[in-house]
Amino acid sequence: MIEHRVVHVNGIRLHIAEEGEGPLVVLLHGFPESWRSWRHQFGPLVEAGYRVVAPDQRGYGRSDHPADVAAYSILHLVGDVVGLIRELGEEKAYVVGHDWGAPVAWHTALLRPDLVLGVAGLSVPPPFRGRQPPLVAMEKAFGGRFYWNYFNRPGVADAEFGRDTRTALRKFIYWASGDAPGEIRQPLVDPERGWLAAMPDPGTLPGWFTESDLDALTESFSEGFTGALDWYRNLDRNWELTAPWAGAVVTSPALYVYGDRDPVAAFPGTPELIRKLPGRMPGLLRPPLELTGCGHWTQQERPAEVSAALVDFFRSCPRGA
Repeated sequence: MIEHRVVHVNGIRLHIAEEGEGPLVVLLHGFPESWRSWRHQFGPLVEAGYRVVAPDQRGYGRSDHPADVAAYSILHLVGDVVGLIRELGEEKAYVVGHDWGAPVAWHTALLRPDLVLGVAGLSVPPPFRGRQPPLVAMEKAFGGRFYWNYFNRPGVADAEFGRDTRTALRKFIYWASGDAPGEIRQPLVDPERGWLAAMPDPGTLPGWFTESDLDALTESFSEGFTGALDWYRNLDRNWELTAPWAGAVVTSPALYVYGDRDPVAAFPGTPELIRKLPGRMPGLLRPPLELTGCGHWTQQERPAEVSAALVDFFRSCPRGA
């Protein structure tokens, strides 16, 4: 049975879900999600002999939502993972992240390789620091219409998504899934109409995401979206903070998994990065795993394949890593 409790780490309270015994696996969710995005992985990973812990990350669900935008920098987020590993009484862990959780996982391995037995990222590939801040780059490329820039406008997306939380989440889930028809497009926003206006509202949810799942996700955003959106408002700050690691690469044993219908995998420069990963990531234990027909919600759309890939990856990592 999955158990829930609150732990104190890095100056905040984190709600965690945990189950199992054995080497620790930390599962980090993305936007707009919660610990439940990993609900399908608990059983297989516990059965394989691992202790599985999935937090609501800061700004989400039942964890603390700091008011200061600067409290959501990548250093704070990595600090939460480091503190969580220690609070759980462990010296090392396998760290896995999806969407925004992936950069947190990758940076945990980059900044604290001594704590990481292996790192896996779903959807978002490893970080290679660009020559200019990401918000600046996207502003130039898309005239301020890229969704990162839209999210960076204080209070705007917060209000749009909060007017009807359930509908907003339903649209997000469907739009970025492998079930949505048509070609994959860049996530551009009409600044006057907002993002949701251009998103289709499906008559029925995809088969892998139930009304009960939507109920739970909606409830997890009862405090609004500001904490989650503040992660995006730190993109340029993160670029500044990680300057000391410019040119550094993740050396921990690593796995990257993505869907061929994931909009993130089609971001500018990302397809080229994915192709080059085997030559740029010394710790990558296998070529990037591409899931056919899978959209953005990797571990929910393809739970069995993701769980099997994670177990195989963990078993292939040197335990002394």
